[in-house]
Amino acid sequence: MSSQVVRRQSKLPYQTIAIGIKIYNQAKSSVFWNVFWNYVLLRAFYTVRAKGFAGVADDFKLWLLEAFTKITLRLPPIKRKVAKEMAKVREDLEAKLAPRGPGIVRHLAIPLEGKTPEWIDEEMERMDKAERGDIWKEGKVSGGIYHGGEELNAVIVAALKKFVVSNPLHPDVFPTIRRMDAEIVAMCLRMYNNPSGAGTTTTGGTESILMSCKTHRDWGRAVKGIKEPEMVVPVSAHAAFNKASSYFGIKLLPIAVDPVTRKVPIDRVRRAINPNTVLIVGSAVNFPDGCMDDIVALGKLAKKHKIGLHVDCCLGSFIMPFLEKAGYPVTPFDFRVEGVTAISCDTHKYGFAPKGTSVIMYRDAELRKHQYFSMNNWPGGLYASPSMSGSRGGAVLAGAWAAMQYMGQDGYLQSCKDIVGCCKAIERAIRYDIPELDVLGEPCGPIVAFTSDVVSPLEVGDAMGTRGWHLNGLSGPPAVHIACTRLTVPNVEQFIADLKDAVAEVKANPSSGKGTMVALYGLGNSTAIGPALVTQVANTFLDTMYLA
Repeated sequence: MSSQVVRRQSKLPYQTIAIGIKIYNQAKSSVFWNVFWNYVLLRAFYTVRAKGFAGVADDFKLWLLEAFTKITLRLPPIKRKVAKEMAKVREDLEAKLAPRGPGIVRHLAIPLEGKTPEWIDEEMERMDKAERGDIWKEGKVSGGIYHGGEELNAVIVAALKKFVVSNPLHPDVFPTIRRMDAEIVAMCLRMYNNPSGAGTTTTGGTESILMSCKTHRDWGRAVKGIKEPEMVVPVSAHAAFNKASSYFGIKLLPIAVDPVTRKVPIDRVRRAINPNTVLIVGSAVNFPDGCMDDIVALGKLAKKHKIGLHVDCCLGSFIMPFLEKAGYPVTPFDFRVEGVTAISCDTHKYGFAPKGTSVIMYRDAELRKHQYFSMNNWPGGLYASPSMSGSRGGAVLAGAWAAMQYMGQDGYLQSCKDIVGCCKAIERAIRYDIPELDVLGEPCGPIVAFTSDVVSPLEVGDAMGTRGWHLNGLSGPPAVHIACTRLTVPNVEQFIADLKDAVAEVKANPSSGKGTMVALYGLGNSTAIGPALVTQVANTFLDTMYLA
Protein backbone atom coordinates (compact mmCIF):
# COMPACT_ATOMS: atom_id res chain seq x y z
CA MET A 1 0.00 0.00 0.00
CA SER A 2 2.75 2.39 0.98
CA SER A 3 4.69 1.57 -2.18
CA GLN A 4 1.65 2.48 -4.31
CA VAL A 5 1.37 5.82 -2.53
CA VAL A 6 5.04 6.49 -3.16
CA ARG A 7 4.67 5.65 -6.85
CA ARG A 8 1.65 7.96 -7.12
CA GLN A 9 3.51 10.76 -5.38
CA SER A 10 6.49 10.28 -7.65
CA LYS A 11 4.26 10.55 -10.72
CA LEU A 12 2.49 13.66 -9.43
CA PRO A 13 5.16 16.22 -10.45
CA TYR A 14 5.31 14.73 -13.94
CA GLN A 15 1.53 14.83 -14.26
CA THR A 16 1.50 18.43 -13.07
CA ILE A 17 4.17 19.34 -15.61
CA ALA A 18 2.27 17.52 -18.36
CA ILE A 19 -0.94 19.34 -17.49
CA GLY A 20 0.97 22.63 -17.39
CA ILE A 21 2.48 21.95 -20.81
CA LYS A 22 -0.95 21.07 -22.18
CA ILE A 23 -2.47 24.26 -20.78
CA TYR A 24 0.47 26.28 -22.11
CA ASN A 25 0.11 24.78 -25.59
CA GLN A 26 -3.63 25.44 -25.57
CA ALA A 27 -3.05 29.02 -24.43
CA LYS A 28 -0.30 29.47 -26.99
CA SER A 29 -2.58 28.11 -29.68
CA SER A 30 -5.37 30.39 -28.49
CA VAL A 31 -3.10 33.45 -28.43
CA PHE A 32 -1.76 32.56 -31.85
CA TRP A 33 -5.28 32.20 -33.21
CA ASN A 34 -6.40 35.49 -31.67
CA VAL A 35 -3.39 37.29 -33.09
CA PHE A 36 -3.84 35.61 -36.45
CA TRP A 37 -7.56 36.41 -36.48
CA ASN A 38 -7.28 40.02 -35.33
CA TYR A 39 -4.09 41.08 -37.06
CA VAL A 40 -4.17 39.03 -40.24
CA LEU A 41 -7.57 37.70 -41.25
CA LEU A 42 -9.70 40.61 -40.04
CA ARG A 43 -7.33 43.23 -41.45
CA ALA A 44 -7.17 41.38 -44.75
CA PHE A 45 -10.97 41.20 -44.83
CA TYR A 46 -11.39 44.92 -44.10
CA THR A 47 -8.76 45.83 -46.69
CA VAL A 48 -10.37 43.72 -49.42
CA ARG A 49 -13.83 45.01 -48.52
CA ALA A 50 -12.62 48.61 -48.72
CA LYS A 51 -10.53 48.37 -51.87
CA GLY A 52 -11.74 45.26 -53.66
CA PHE A 53 -9.43 42.62 -55.09
CA ALA A 54 -8.45 44.93 -57.95
CA GLY A 55 -7.53 47.69 -55.52
CA VAL A 56 -5.46 45.32 -53.40
CA ALA A 57 -3.70 44.11 -56.54
CA ASP A 58 -2.99 47.71 -57.55
CA ASP A 59 -1.57 48.44 -54.09
CA PHE A 60 0.67 45.38 -54.35
CA LYS A 61 1.89 46.50 -57.77
CA LEU A 62 2.60 49.96 -56.35
CA TRP A 63 4.50 48.41 -53.44
CA LEU A 64 6.61 46.35 -55.84
CA LEU A 65 7.20 49.43 -57.99
CA GLU A 66 8.31 51.50 -55.01
CA ALA A 67 10.59 48.71 -53.80
CA PHE A 68 12.10 48.41 -57.27
CA THR A 69 12.52 52.19 -57.43
CA LYS A 70 14.36 52.31 -54.10
CA ILE A 71 16.74 49.58 -55.27
CA THR A 72 17.21 51.28 -58.64
CA LEU A 73 18.03 54.63 -57.05
CA ARG A 74 20.81 52.96 -55.03
CA LEU A 75 22.63 51.68 -58.12
CA PRO A 76 25.82 53.75 -58.58
CA PRO A 77 25.14 54.86 -62.21
CA ILE A 78 21.55 55.86 -61.39
CA LYS A 79 22.61 57.45 -58.12
CA ARG A 80 25.18 59.62 -59.91
CA LYS A 81 22.67 60.64 -62.57
CA VAL A 82 20.03 61.53 -59.98
CA ALA A 83 22.59 63.52 -57.96
CA LYS A 84 23.52 65.45 -61.10
CA GLU A 85 19.89 66.20 -61.91
CA MET A 86 19.13 67.21 -58.33
CA ALA A 87 22.13 69.54 -58.30
CA LYS A 88 20.66 71.27 -61.34
CA VAL A 89 17.25 71.47 -59.66
CA ARG A 90 18.86 72.98 -56.56
CA GLU A 91 20.74 75.50 -58.69
CA ASP A 92 17.57 76.50 -60.54
CA LEU A 93 15.57 76.84 -57.33
CA GLU A 94 18.26 78.90 -55.64
CA ALA A 95 18.51 81.20 -58.65
CA LYS A 96 14.77 81.75 -58.60
CA LEU A 97 14.00 81.86 -54.88
CA ALA A 98 17.27 82.84 -53.18
CA PRO A 99 19.35 84.75 -55.75
CA ARG A 100 22.84 85.94 -54.91
CA GLY A 101 25.28 88.28 -56.56
CA PRO A 102 25.85 92.00 -57.09
CA GLY A 103 23.12 94.14 -55.61
CA ILE A 104 21.86 91.39 -53.29
CA VAL A 105 22.45 92.48 -49.70
CA ARG A 106 22.26 89.66 -47.17
CA HIS A 107 21.69 90.19 -43.46
CA LEU A 108 23.23 87.13 -41.78
CA ALA A 109 24.08 88.51 -38.35
CA ILE A 110 22.42 90.87 -35.92
CA PRO A 111 23.94 94.33 -36.53
CA LEU A 112 26.35 95.57 -33.86
CA GLU A 113 24.34 98.76 -33.57
CA GLY A 114 20.60 99.00 -33.99
CA LYS A 115 19.20 100.62 -37.15
CA THR A 116 16.80 103.55 -37.24
CA PRO A 117 13.13 103.06 -38.13
CA GLU A 118 13.73 105.07 -41.31
CA TRP A 119 16.57 102.77 -42.41
CA ILE A 120 14.50 99.66 -41.70
CA ASP A 121 11.55 100.97 -43.70
CA GLU A 122 13.77 101.95 -46.64
CA GLU A 123 15.62 98.62 -46.59
CA MET A 124 12.41 96.58 -46.58
CA GLU A 125 11.06 98.68 -49.44
CA ARG A 126 14.29 98.21 -51.42
CA MET A 127 14.28 94.43 -50.85
CA ASP A 128 10.64 94.13 -51.83
CA LYS A 129 11.10 96.08 -55.07
CA ALA A 130 14.30 94.25 -56.00
CA GLU A 131 12.60 90.87 -55.66
CA ARG A 132 9.26 91.96 -57.15
CA GLY A 133 7.32 91.27 -53.99
CA ASP A 134 4.34 93.22 -55.31
CA ILE A 135 3.68 91.00 -58.34
CA TRP A 136 0.48 89.71 -56.71
CA LYS A 137 -1.13 93.11 -57.20
CA GLU A 138 -1.46 92.35 -60.92
CA GLY A 139 -4.26 89.92 -60.04
CA LYS A 140 -2.76 86.96 -61.88
CA VAL A 141 -2.07 84.65 -58.95
CA SER A 142 -4.29 81.63 -58.28
CA GLY A 143 -5.41 81.88 -54.65
CA GLY A 144 -2.58 82.58 -52.25
CA ILE A 145 -3.43 86.25 -51.78
CA TYR A 146 -6.89 86.95 -50.39
CA HIS A 147 -6.91 90.73 -50.58
CA GLY A 148 -9.99 92.52 -49.30
CA GLY A 149 -9.03 95.99 -50.50
CA GLU A 150 -6.78 98.80 -49.29
CA GLU A 151 -9.32 100.22 -46.86
CA LEU A 152 -9.70 96.83 -45.16
CA ASN A 153 -5.91 96.53 -45.09
CA ALA A 154 -5.73 99.81 -43.19
CA VAL A 155 -8.33 98.55 -40.70
CA ILE A 156 -6.35 95.34 -40.16
CA VAL A 157 -3.03 97.18 -39.77
CA ALA A 158 -4.58 99.44 -37.12
CA ALA A 159 -5.83 96.37 -35.23
CA LEU A 160 -2.43 94.67 -35.48
CA LYS A 161 -0.71 97.79 -34.19
CA LYS A 162 -3.07 98.12 -31.23
CA PHE A 163 -2.53 94.52 -30.06
CA VAL A 164 0.99 93.80 -31.33
CA VAL A 165 2.30 92.53 -27.96
CA SER A 166 -0.80 90.55 -27.00
CA ASN A 167 -0.84 86.81 -26.29
CA PRO A 168 -4.05 84.75 -25.84
CA LEU A 169 -2.15 82.46 -23.47
CA HIS A 170 -2.58 85.20 -20.86
CA PRO A 171 -6.30 86.09 -20.90
CA ASP A 172 -6.04 87.89 -17.57
CA VAL A 173 -3.50 90.30 -19.08
CA PHE A 174 -5.22 90.60 -22.49
CA PRO A 175 -8.95 90.21 -21.80
CA THR A 176 -9.95 91.95 -25.05
CA ILE A 177 -8.00 89.43 -27.12
CA ARG A 178 -9.65 86.59 -25.20
CA ARG A 179 -13.02 88.10 -26.03
CA MET A 180 -12.17 88.61 -29.71
CA ASP A 181 -10.85 85.05 -29.92
CA ALA A 182 -14.12 83.67 -28.56
CA GLU A 183 -16.24 85.96 -30.73
CA ILE A 184 -14.45 84.89 -33.92
CA VAL A 185 -15.40 81.30 -33.12
CA ALA A 186 -18.96 82.29 -32.21
CA MET A 187 -19.45 84.23 -35.47
CA CYS A 188 -18.18 81.29 -37.53
CA LEU A 189 -20.38 78.81 -35.65
CA ARG A 190 -23.43 80.95 -36.36
CA MET A 191 -22.40 81.27 -40.01
CA TYR A 192 -22.25 77.46 -40.22
CA ASN A 193 -25.62 77.09 -38.45
CA ASN A 194 -24.50 75.80 -35.07
CA PRO A 195 -24.61 78.74 -32.62
CA SER A 196 -24.67 76.37 -29.64
CA GLY A 197 -21.59 74.49 -30.84
CA ALA A 198 -17.97 74.91 -29.82
CA GLY A 199 -14.58 75.50 -31.39
CA THR A 200 -11.21 77.20 -31.20
CA THR A 201 -9.09 79.41 -33.40
CA THR A 202 -5.90 78.01 -34.91
CA THR A 203 -2.98 79.34 -36.94
CA GLY A 204 -4.27 78.01 -40.25
CA GLY A 205 -6.25 75.37 -42.10
CA THR A 206 -3.64 72.68 -41.63
CA GLU A 207 -3.69 73.11 -37.85
CA SER A 208 -7.50 73.11 -37.87
CA ILE A 209 -7.49 69.76 -39.67
CA LEU A 210 -4.72 68.39 -37.45
CA MET A 211 -6.72 69.33 -34.36
CA SER A 212 -9.88 67.67 -35.65
CA CYS A 213 -8.05 64.44 -36.44
CA LYS A 214 -6.37 64.44 -33.02
CA THR A 215 -9.71 65.17 -31.36
CA HIS A 216 -11.51 62.30 -33.09
CA ARG A 217 -8.60 59.96 -32.38
CA ASP A 218 -8.74 60.75 -28.67
CA TRP A 219 -12.54 60.58 -28.67
CA GLY A 220 -12.40 57.14 -30.27
CA ARG A 221 -9.92 55.98 -27.65
CA ALA A 222 -11.87 57.38 -24.69
CA VAL A 223 -15.44 56.60 -25.77
CA LYS A 224 -15.12 53.52 -27.99
CA GLY A 225 -11.87 52.00 -26.76
CA ILE A 226 -10.24 52.20 -30.21
CA LYS A 227 -6.49 51.69 -29.90
CA GLU A 228 -5.62 51.54 -33.61
CA PRO A 229 -7.65 54.42 -35.10
CA GLU A 230 -8.39 54.77 -38.79
CA MET A 231 -9.93 57.49 -40.94
CA VAL A 232 -11.49 57.26 -44.40
CA VAL A 233 -10.36 60.14 -46.60
CA PRO A 234 -11.02 60.98 -50.28
CA VAL A 235 -7.82 61.42 -52.29
CA SER A 236 -9.13 64.88 -53.21
CA ALA A 237 -9.10 65.99 -49.55
CA HIS A 238 -6.36 68.29 -48.31
CA ALA A 239 -2.90 66.83 -47.69
CA ALA A 240 -3.21 67.98 -44.07
CA PHE A 241 -5.16 64.75 -43.39
CA ASN A 242 -2.12 62.76 -44.54
CA LYS A 243 -0.01 64.97 -42.31
CA ALA A 244 -2.30 64.22 -39.36
CA SER A 245 -2.04 60.51 -40.15
CA SER A 246 1.74 60.76 -39.99
CA TYR A 247 1.81 62.95 -36.88
CA PHE A 248 -0.81 61.18 -34.78
CA GLY A 249 -0.55 57.54 -35.84
CA ILE A 250 -3.98 57.35 -37.47
CA LYS A 251 -4.20 54.88 -40.34
CA LEU A 252 -5.51 56.66 -43.43
CA LEU A 253 -7.63 54.78 -45.98
CA PRO A 254 -7.56 56.83 -49.21
CA ILE A 255 -10.65 56.60 -51.43
CA ALA A 256 -10.41 57.46 -55.13
CA VAL A 257 -12.99 59.96 -56.34
CA ASP A 258 -15.37 59.37 -59.22
CA PRO A 259 -13.51 60.43 -62.40
CA VAL A 260 -16.57 62.24 -63.76
CA THR A 261 -18.27 63.83 -60.75
CA ARG A 262 -15.02 64.22 -58.75
CA LYS A 263 -17.00 63.28 -55.62
CA VAL A 264 -16.02 60.47 -53.28
CA PRO A 265 -18.20 57.38 -54.00
CA ILE A 266 -20.38 56.76 -50.95
CA ASP A 267 -20.39 52.97 -51.41
CA ARG A 268 -16.58 52.96 -51.33
CA VAL A 269 -16.59 54.95 -48.10
CA ARG A 270 -19.19 52.57 -46.63
CA ARG A 271 -17.04 49.53 -47.43
CA ALA A 272 -13.97 51.19 -45.90
CA ILE A 273 -15.60 51.76 -42.50
CA ASN A 274 -14.66 49.18 -39.88
CA PRO A 275 -14.64 48.93 -36.04
CA ASN A 276 -11.42 51.00 -35.89
CA THR A 277 -12.81 53.92 -37.90
CA VAL A 278 -13.01 57.15 -35.90
CA LEU A 279 -13.50 59.64 -38.73
CA ILE A 280 -14.68 60.01 -42.31
CA VAL A 281 -13.97 63.14 -44.36
CA GLY A 282 -15.70 65.25 -46.98
CA SER A 283 -14.74 68.55 -48.64
CA ALA A 284 -16.83 71.64 -49.34
CA VAL A 285 -15.00 72.40 -51.54
CA ASN A 286 -11.84 70.44 -52.29
CA PHE A 287 -8.60 72.13 -53.35
CA PRO A 288 -7.78 70.25 -56.60
CA ASP A 289 -10.95 70.93 -58.63
CA GLY A 290 -13.33 72.91 -56.42
CA CYS A 291 -15.99 70.18 -56.26
CA MET A 292 -18.00 69.26 -53.17
CA ASP A 293 -18.54 65.77 -51.79
CA ASP A 294 -22.02 64.49 -50.93
CA ILE A 295 -22.00 65.68 -47.33
CA VAL A 296 -25.60 64.59 -46.66
CA ALA A 297 -24.83 60.98 -47.63
CA LEU A 298 -21.59 61.03 -45.64
CA GLY A 299 -23.53 62.37 -42.67
CA LYS A 300 -25.92 59.43 -42.82
CA LEU A 301 -22.97 57.04 -42.80
CA ALA A 302 -21.35 58.80 -39.85
CA LYS A 303 -24.60 58.77 -37.88
CA LYS A 304 -25.28 55.11 -38.65
CA HIS A 305 -21.82 53.95 -37.57
CA LYS A 306 -21.56 56.45 -34.69
CA ILE A 307 -18.29 57.94 -35.96
CA GLY A 308 -17.03 61.44 -36.72
CA LEU A 309 -17.51 63.36 -39.97
CA HIS A 310 -15.16 66.25 -40.68
CA VAL A 311 -16.20 68.67 -43.42
CA ASP A 312 -13.23 70.64 -44.69
CA CYS A 313 -14.42 74.15 -45.54
CA CYS A 314 -11.01 75.79 -45.24
CA LEU A 315 -11.15 76.85 -48.87
CA GLY A 316 -14.93 77.29 -49.03
CA SER A 317 -14.69 79.36 -45.82
CA PHE A 318 -16.69 82.56 -46.34
CA ILE A 319 -17.88 81.59 -49.84
CA MET A 320 -19.94 78.44 -49.22
CA PRO A 321 -22.21 79.86 -46.47
CA PHE A 322 -23.29 82.68 -48.81
CA LEU A 323 -23.78 80.65 -52.01
CA GLU A 324 -27.51 80.13 -51.56
CA LYS A 325 -28.17 83.81 -50.82
CA ALA A 326 -26.02 84.69 -53.84
CA GLY A 327 -28.39 82.70 -56.06
CA TYR A 328 -26.28 79.59 -56.62
CA PRO A 329 -27.69 76.12 -55.95
CA VAL A 330 -25.90 74.21 -53.21
CA THR A 331 -26.68 71.06 -51.26
CA PRO A 332 -26.41 71.13 -47.44
CA PHE A 333 -22.86 70.88 -46.11
CA ASP A 334 -22.81 72.51 -42.65
CA PHE A 335 -24.01 71.56 -39.15
CA ARG A 336 -27.59 71.32 -40.40
CA VAL A 337 -26.51 67.95 -41.79
CA GLU A 338 -26.95 65.28 -39.13
CA GLY A 339 -23.72 63.37 -38.61
CA VAL A 340 -21.37 66.31 -39.18
CA THR A 341 -19.19 66.55 -36.08
CA ALA A 342 -16.48 69.03 -37.15
CA ILE A 343 -15.91 71.77 -39.73
CA SER A 344 -12.69 73.62 -40.53
CA CYS A 345 -12.95 77.18 -41.87
CA ASP A 346 -10.12 79.54 -42.80
CA THR A 347 -10.77 83.13 -41.80
CA HIS A 348 -7.55 84.11 -43.58
CA LYS A 349 -8.83 83.07 -47.02
CA TYR A 350 -12.15 84.47 -48.20
CA GLY A 351 -12.73 86.00 -44.76
CA PHE A 352 -9.87 88.38 -45.71
CA ALA A 353 -8.30 88.17 -42.25
CA PRO A 354 -4.51 88.37 -41.88
CA LYS A 355 -2.59 85.15 -42.49
CA GLY A 356 -2.31 82.91 -39.47
CA THR A 357 -5.98 82.59 -38.49
CA SER A 358 -8.42 79.72 -38.94
CA VAL A 359 -11.24 78.11 -36.96
CA ILE A 360 -12.01 74.49 -36.09
CA MET A 361 -15.66 74.02 -35.08
CA TYR A 362 -17.31 71.08 -33.32
CA ARG A 363 -20.92 70.09 -32.90
CA ASP A 364 -20.64 70.41 -29.13
CA ALA A 365 -18.25 71.33 -26.34
CA GLU A 366 -18.02 67.72 -25.14
CA LEU A 367 -16.22 66.72 -28.34
CA ARG A 368 -13.97 69.79 -28.18
CA LYS A 369 -12.59 68.62 -24.82
CA HIS A 370 -10.69 65.88 -26.63
CA GLN A 371 -8.70 68.59 -28.44
CA TYR A 372 -7.35 70.12 -25.23
CA PHE A 373 -4.03 69.33 -23.61
CA SER A 374 -3.45 69.85 -19.91
CA MET A 375 -0.73 68.87 -17.44
CA ASN A 376 -1.41 69.19 -13.72
CA ASN A 377 1.90 67.93 -12.30
CA TRP A 378 4.36 70.13 -14.17
CA PRO A 379 6.85 71.92 -11.86
CA GLY A 380 6.00 75.13 -13.70
CA GLY A 381 2.40 74.91 -12.53
CA LEU A 382 -0.82 73.93 -14.26
CA TYR A 383 -0.36 73.97 -18.04
CA ALA A 384 -3.32 73.92 -20.41
CA SER A 385 -3.69 74.87 -24.06
CA PRO A 386 -6.59 74.47 -26.49
CA SER A 387 -4.56 73.67 -29.62
CA MET A 388 -1.05 72.96 -30.91
CA SER A 389 0.39 76.32 -29.94
CA GLY A 390 1.13 77.62 -26.47
CA SER A 391 1.85 81.29 -26.94
CA ARG A 392 0.11 82.78 -29.96
CA GLY A 393 0.05 86.17 -31.58
CA GLY A 394 -3.04 88.00 -30.43
CA ALA A 395 -2.53 90.68 -33.08
CA VAL A 396 -3.68 88.44 -35.95
CA LEU A 397 -6.80 87.53 -33.97
CA ALA A 398 -7.55 91.23 -33.57
CA GLY A 399 -7.00 91.59 -37.32
CA ALA A 400 -9.42 88.73 -38.04
CA TRP A 401 -12.06 90.16 -35.71
CA ALA A 402 -11.67 93.59 -37.32
CA ALA A 403 -11.94 92.13 -40.84
CA MET A 404 -15.18 90.31 -40.00
CA GLN A 405 -16.66 93.45 -38.44
CA TYR A 406 -15.62 95.54 -41.44
CA MET A 407 -16.94 93.15 -44.10
CA GLY A 408 -20.24 92.22 -42.47
CA GLN A 409 -22.63 89.71 -44.00
CA ASP A 410 -23.48 92.09 -46.83
CA GLY A 411 -19.81 92.45 -47.74
CA TYR A 412 -19.20 88.71 -47.73
CA LEU A 413 -22.34 88.14 -49.79
CA GLN A 414 -21.17 90.61 -52.44
CA SER A 415 -17.71 89.07 -52.39
CA CYS A 416 -19.26 85.64 -52.94
CA LYS A 417 -21.29 86.92 -55.89
CA ASP A 418 -18.25 88.55 -57.49
CA ILE A 419 -15.79 85.69 -56.99
CA VAL A 420 -18.11 82.80 -57.86
CA GLY A 421 -19.44 84.81 -60.80
CA CYS A 422 -15.85 85.21 -62.02
CA CYS A 423 -15.27 81.47 -61.62
CA LYS A 424 -18.47 80.61 -63.49
CA ALA A 425 -17.46 82.90 -66.36
CA ILE A 426 -14.19 80.98 -66.72
CA GLU A 427 -16.04 77.66 -66.48
CA ARG A 428 -18.50 78.67 -69.22
CA ALA A 429 -15.68 79.82 -71.47
CA ILE A 430 -13.86 76.50 -71.08
CA ARG A 431 -17.00 74.42 -71.64
CA TYR A 432 -18.36 76.30 -74.64
CA ASP A 433 -15.53 78.33 -76.21
CA ILE A 434 -12.42 76.19 -75.75
CA PRO A 435 -13.28 72.69 -77.06
CA GLU A 436 -9.76 71.40 -76.44
CA LEU A 437 -10.24 71.65 -72.66
CA ASP A 438 -12.58 69.88 -70.24
CA VAL A 439 -13.74 71.13 -66.86
CA LEU A 440 -13.20 68.68 -64.01
CA GLY A 441 -16.51 67.81 -62.35
CA GLU A 442 -19.10 70.42 -61.39
CA PRO A 443 -17.27 73.08 -59.36
CA CYS A 444 -19.56 75.02 -57.06
CA GLY A 445 -17.20 77.44 -55.34
CA PRO A 446 -14.22 79.67 -56.15
CA ILE A 447 -12.12 77.10 -58.08
CA VAL A 448 -12.29 75.73 -61.61
CA ALA A 449 -9.91 73.10 -62.97
CA PHE A 450 -9.35 71.97 -66.54
CA THR A 451 -7.78 68.96 -68.20
CA SER A 452 -7.55 67.78 -71.81
CA ASP A 453 -7.15 64.76 -74.07
CA VAL A 454 -6.16 67.00 -76.98
CA VAL A 455 -3.32 69.08 -75.55
CA SER A 456 -1.16 68.73 -72.46
CA PRO A 457 -2.91 70.76 -69.75
CA LEU A 458 0.42 71.15 -67.96
CA GLU A 459 1.97 72.66 -71.08
CA VAL A 460 -1.01 75.01 -71.24
CA GLY A 461 -0.26 75.92 -67.62
CA ASP A 462 3.34 76.68 -68.57
CA ALA A 463 2.14 78.79 -71.51
CA MET A 464 -0.10 80.74 -69.13
CA GLY A 465 2.98 81.24 -66.95
CA THR A 466 4.75 83.03 -69.78
CA ARG A 467 1.75 85.36 -69.88
CA GLY A 468 2.20 86.26 -66.22
CA TRP A 469 -0.33 83.88 -64.67
CA HIS A 470 0.59 81.83 -61.60
CA LEU A 471 -1.68 78.77 -61.74
CA ASN A 472 -1.67 75.45 -59.87
CA GLY A 473 -0.68 72.22 -61.58
CA LEU A 474 -2.52 69.04 -60.57
CA SER A 475 -1.43 65.44 -60.94
CA GLY A 476 -4.48 63.26 -60.63
CA PRO A 477 -5.30 63.51 -63.52
CA PRO A 478 -2.84 66.00 -65.06
CA ALA A 479 -4.73 69.28 -64.90
CA VAL A 480 -4.50 72.95 -63.98
CA HIS A 481 -6.74 75.05 -61.76
CA ILE A 482 -7.29 78.65 -60.82
CA ALA A 483 -8.63 79.73 -57.44
CA CYS A 484 -10.40 83.01 -58.14
CA THR A 485 -10.10 85.89 -55.68
CA ARG A 486 -11.26 89.49 -55.62
CA LEU A 487 -8.08 90.33 -57.52
CA THR A 488 -9.06 87.91 -60.30
CA VAL A 489 -12.47 89.50 -60.86
CA PRO A 490 -11.33 92.55 -62.91
CA ASN A 491 -8.95 90.33 -64.90
CA VAL A 492 -11.37 87.56 -65.86
CA GLU A 493 -11.68 88.57 -69.53
CA GLN A 494 -7.89 88.78 -69.81
CA PHE A 495 -7.59 85.30 -68.30
CA ILE A 496 -10.04 83.81 -70.80
CA ALA A 497 -8.29 85.51 -73.73
CA ASP A 498 -4.87 84.36 -72.54
CA LEU A 499 -6.15 80.81 -71.99
CA LYS A 500 -7.47 80.64 -75.55
CA ASP A 501 -4.12 81.87 -76.86
CA ALA A 502 -2.18 79.44 -74.67
CA VAL A 503 -4.22 76.46 -75.89
CA ALA A 504 -3.74 77.51 -79.51
CA GLU A 505 0.00 77.91 -78.93
CA VAL A 506 0.41 74.48 -77.33
CA LYS A 507 -1.78 72.83 -79.95
CA ALA A 508 0.30 74.31 -82.76
CA ASN A 509 3.68 73.75 -81.09
CA PRO A 510 3.59 70.98 -78.50
CA SER A 511 6.81 71.00 -76.48
CA SER A 512 8.94 68.03 -75.51
CA GLY A 513 7.90 68.14 -71.87
CA LYS A 514 9.77 71.27 -70.84
CA GLY A 515 8.52 73.80 -68.36
CA THR A 516 7.89 74.04 -64.65
CA MET A 517 4.54 72.26 -64.46
CA VAL A 518 5.49 69.51 -66.89
CA ALA A 519 8.78 68.91 -65.12
CA LEU A 520 7.28 68.64 -61.63
CA TYR A 521 3.76 67.28 -62.06
CA GLY A 522 4.28 65.39 -65.30
CA LEU A 523 7.35 63.55 -64.01
CA GLY A 524 5.43 62.32 -61.01
CA ASN A 525 2.97 60.49 -63.25
CA SER A 526 5.04 59.41 -66.21
CA THR A 527 7.85 57.31 -64.74
CA ALA A 528 8.44 54.84 -61.94
CA ILE A 529 11.24 56.94 -60.50
CA GLY A 530 9.22 60.12 -60.96
CA PRO A 531 7.43 60.23 -57.58
CA ALA A 532 10.67 59.61 -55.69
CA LEU A 533 12.38 62.42 -57.59
CA VAL A 534 9.46 64.77 -57.05
CA THR A 535 9.77 64.12 -53.31
CA GLN A 536 13.45 65.02 -53.52
CA VAL A 537 12.55 68.16 -55.45
CA ALA A 538 10.03 69.08 -52.75
CA ASN A 539 12.64 68.61 -50.03
CA THR A 540 15.13 70.67 -52.01
CA PHE A 541 12.50 73.38 -52.38
CA LEU A 542 11.96 73.44 -48.61
CA ASP A 543 15.72 73.58 -48.02
CA THR A 544 15.92 76.56 -50.39
CA MET A 545 13.17 78.35 -48.47
CA TYR A 546 15.57 78.66 -45.53
CA LEU A 547 18.65 79.58 -47.54
CA ALA A 548 19.72 83.01 -46.30
